[in-house]
Amino acid sequence: MILTLLDIPDMMGVLKGVVMEVVDCALPLVQEIIPTTDPAVAFKDIDAAFLVGAMPRKPGMERKDLLSTNVKIFKLQGEALNEHAKKTAKIVVVGNPANTNTMICAKYAPSIPRENFTAMTRLDQNRAQAQIASRLNVVADKVKNVISWGNHSATLYPDVANGTVTMGKDKPTSIEAAINNNEWLSTEFVQKVQKRGAEVIAARKLSSAMSAAKAASDQMHDIWYGTKPGEYISLGVISDGSYGMPKDIVFSFPVTIKNKQWNIVKNLNVSAFAQEKLALSAKELEDERDEALAICAKM
Repeated sequence: MILTLLDIPDMMGVLKGVVMEVVDCALPLVQEIIPTTDPAVAFKDIDAAFLVGAMPRKPGMERKDLLSTNVKIFKLQGEALNEHAKKTAKIVVVGNPANTNTMICAKYAPSIPRENFTAMTRLDQNRAQAQIASRLNVVADKVKNVISWGNHSATLYPDVANGTVTMGKDKPTSIEAAINNNEWLSTEFVQKVQKRGAEVIAARKLSSAMSAAKAASDQMHDIWYGTKPGEYISLGVISDGSYGMPKDIVFSFPVTIKNKQWNIVKNLNVSAFAQEKLALSAKELEDERDEALAICAKM
């Protein structure tokens, strides 16, 4: 594995420290580390990209406040990927607003299939999975097929209607049956997952770090190696209109992955309550898209 690490000139001293830490980890798969400020160097013939670089969200900021600066960043990165990356490269966008940044990045990298660009909504899934596991006093990997629909924002909708949990030596059972509290699932649970990012910022005065890194790793791992039989994950992808969502926004759907190609899981049960939540997130994404494209038009 060759790591190319891109940052702005003012951060090269910090990046040097990151390189030292990676070296000191003595990772057996890391062959070389290339720190750079040049996108042409960073994206040259890459197989995979984690686009983390974005103006961070701070206390009191709304996600829309990030649009103006970050849209410009991801337009430039899309152009650099288009010119220098392999056309088979898989790109996971982490920097917020992740869904709309993904849409802009893909737009300005037309030589790379749009399907190769995904927004990191795995963090929301992991958060939802962890909340269910905590409620039921099981380890998180016993909870399967929890979905995070929509935007990586406070409008996301964590959905357990099709999920299962394995408790002790019992066979998997539905999460709804195991929780046996629809009021909690439709209120406190949803709000806890929606507000978790803001809660972390309030505590750390910074955005999520370790949990975001873990989610980005989880997402790229599943893109690379596929999902397990009978399981699906949440992935922010270009909408094809599934579940009545608008086309051409980046929306988080349940997907399966095989041979590095994702497919949206069809015909899952989506309640009227859930459909209302999905529509709210879709409207937010349409508004973000329109604002982002207007910013790009002025550049």
